[in-house]
Amino acid sequence: MTEIPRRQFIKITGAIAATACIGGTGLSRIAAAAESGADASMLIDPSKCTGCRTCMIACKKWNHLPLEENKFHTAREGRPRFSANQWIDVVNNRISPQDSETGEKEIYIRQSCMHCKDAACVQVCPVGAIDYTTWGTVEIDSIKCIGCNYCIANCTFNVIGFDPARNIARKCTFCSDRLAQGTAPACVEACPAGALTFGTRKQITALAGARVEELQRNGFPRAGIYGLHELNGLAMLYVLAEGLEETDTNYALPENPQISSAAKVWEIIYKPIRSFLVAALAIALWINKGESRIKND
Repeated sequence: MTEIPRRQFIKITGAIAATACIGGTGLSRIAAAAESGADASMLIDPSKCTGCRTCMIACKKWNHLPLEENKFHTAREGRPRFSANQWIDVVNNRISPQDSETGEKEIYIRQSCMHCKDAACVQVCPVGAIDYTTWGTVEIDSIKCIGCNYCIANCTFNVIGFDPARNIARKCTFCSDRLAQGTAPACVEACPAGALTFGTRKQITALAGARVEELQRNGFPRAGIYGLHELNGLAMLYVLAEGLEETDTNYALPENPQISSAAKVWEIIYKPIRSFLVAALAIALWINKGESRIKND
């Protein structure tokens, strides 16, 4: 029998054991916060974005991520792929005159983890390393993460990267450490064009509605809000001047984002047997320990 490193075994067993103890308390707390509109939220307005990518630099600086060569990813290429060191990207698109009532123009779209209220990554993580925070955002616990990549494979928006050196998944944290200090996310604070706004869900929803009305009065009759209802609501709300139709083509945002069937099946099958897996791992650890002693004798 191949000996499994005890440290990795303890990490996996401990993480799953902790997950087995999770009930509805945490989720109820988050649901209550969402209902009251107190969750953290961000308004992203592509019509104001200049494509300067200051948000990307601010993110890297605050999170101590190395600078990398980055080329604009066009909306027609689909959503960009994120990495362990790239948590934010800015997608661009040139809207032609025949596709827009206001003529040809260049638009830029800031993208990162959407912090979905119904997040596939939370559902499929086998060790409970991904969960909702006090602010209703989604965060990965690097200590619990075992690098299985299920979250990356099932993420609806393809925004999770993988760090092979540390064997963990990584993504935008919504600057939860800054939120704990009462400070806005680094990208919001750095944006020189006012394309990013931070506030509570209730505040951001109201601002988004007012901005849509303003755009509709100024020649954008199809303007709408993306993220109000998608996956039970996204922490990242977008005001889309070109409307909610053809968001894939115009903004590299899936028009009708859905959690994959595989993720739903995984949650249904896995959750009921979680405690049994904990017991199985405990037995495996005991057997592994016994085999190790025989080899050493």
